Amino acid sequence: MLLRTHILITLFFVLLFFPSVNSQIIFVIVSFAATIIPDIDTKFSVIGKKKIFRLLQFFIRHRGVLHSFTFLILVTLFFASFIPVLAFPFFLGYGLHLLADSFTLEGICPFYPLSKRVWGKIKTGGKSEVIVFIGFLVGDLVLILIKILSLF
Repeated sequence: MLLRTHILITLFFVLLFFPSVNSQIIFVIVSFAATIIPDIDTKFSVIGKKKIFRLLQFFIRHRGVLHSFTFLILVTLFFASFIPVLAFPFFLGYGLHLLADSFTLEGICPFYPLSKRVWGKIKTGGKSEVIVFIGFLVGDLVLILIKILSLF
């Protein structure tokens, strides 16, 4: 999926969990950073265009290890053990990215290095992704409106 769709999906869940977290600024920053990170393995992504990641892209294929729940779980366990405040927002943002990509035609290998791939019918940048994008845009606006109205 495109970055804009990943951002809107993550925003929806950030808005849902925001009142329940203690370190709200860290929660927001880490959730959005984590939803961008899986695509550092492709030179076509916003973050992957940075020259610093070219060497990594040489060794890691797109939608390989970085697009796996194996990687997500290992990093989340590391954070839970050493920097607990980062564990949930990282898991949320990164996990949502993987979940969304699992519905695309390209799919993901969820338990890399196992080669079993899961995929869906959404073409990245296609009409079906636009529908998902609009759905989450509307959902985000509704949640924001509810938050605003609850202030009065």
